[in-house]
Amino acid sequence: MVIESKINDEISKIVLKNNKVYVEILNLGAIVEKINVEDRYGNKENIVLAYKDEKSYIENPSSLGAVVGRVAGRIGRGSFKLNDKIYELDKNNNGNCLHGGYKGFSKKIWDYSYSEDEEKSTATFTSFSKDREGGFPGNLKVKVTYSLEGDKLSIEYRAYSDKDTVVNLTNHSYFNLSGNNKRNVLEQKLYIDSDKICELDKNLIPTGEFLSVEKTPFDFRESKKIGEDINKNHLQLEIGSGYDHPWVLNKKGDFDAILVDEESGRIMKVKTDQKAVVCYSMNFPDELPLENGKVAKKHDGICFETQNLPVGYDDCFLDGIILKKDEEYYQKTIFEFKCI
Repeated sequence: MVIESKINDEISKIVLKNNKVYVEILNLGAIVEKINVEDRYGNKENIVLAYKDEKSYIENPSSLGAVVGRVAGRIGRGSFKLNDKIYELDKNNNGNCLHGGYKGFSKKIWDYSYSEDEEKSTATFTSFSKDREGGFPGNLKVKVTYSLEGDKLSIEYRAYSDKDTVVNLTNHSYFNLSGNNKRNVLEQKLYIDSDKICELDKNLIPTGEFLSVEKTPFDFRESKKIGEDINKNHLQLEIGSGYDHPWVLNKKGDFDAILVDEESGRIMKVKTDQKAVVCYSMNFPDELPLENGKVAKKHDGICFETQNLPVGYDDCFLDGIILKKDEEYYQKTIFEFKCI
């Protein structure tokens, strides 16, 4: 089932719904506002952090639920070189370009359409970024499709440019399987199918080096509580004040990451065709009020930002996000919701 409603003259809400999952999406930033799923007792609750009202998403300093880009994450020094030309970008994060700059896709009002059949409900959002917006080359058309089928929510991203450019899109939802943010995520168990992370410098920019997770707090190859090692003495944890790192995915198993809340019984399984997932443990929450009258606290949520490797200094990993003129950028991530 698909339900459309108007918040105001510009902002609309699309609901994708079946008997298992209920998803609310705004055309502002193609934002996932809510995902309601049942716990083991049959209570259906929201498992992503949501602001108190839709007006807060206009500012949205934490990018709650939004599609971010053109390029997710930070581009070191806010510039990159492509086809022997240097492009200077918006420097909106300590001299770096974060999530596409000041006018990234998280700030745009998207066009949308929707459809449904007996098995699947779909909402498709389209947007446009003009040549040199934020400093990026190329007129870029973007299409993001959310599909709800049974207990699976899939997100498909497509992009097309009339010039060679760079694209690395993702969704920035903060998950918390306790339901309605009853508890932080530190007691929830996390599995990541990854042997290494990207090393970050003090500005959270990739250095171009990889670090083995072996015998470090970043080893989630066997499921463990997020809070088990998050306060351990490790330089990379000190840099991020927690987890905010790209895990390079092994792509060996059925799922790339799994989150479990044993108290509620909820499980979320993540599968992506991307090379990496940035897991961000909400180390620097903003102070805007959340639903239920709460204000976000540190570690109230965790992001699964599936993407190609983020760009570091001296354009390291840039090759992985280049989109050639008239070619298609495509990626897909599936979130599967279960209960034990």
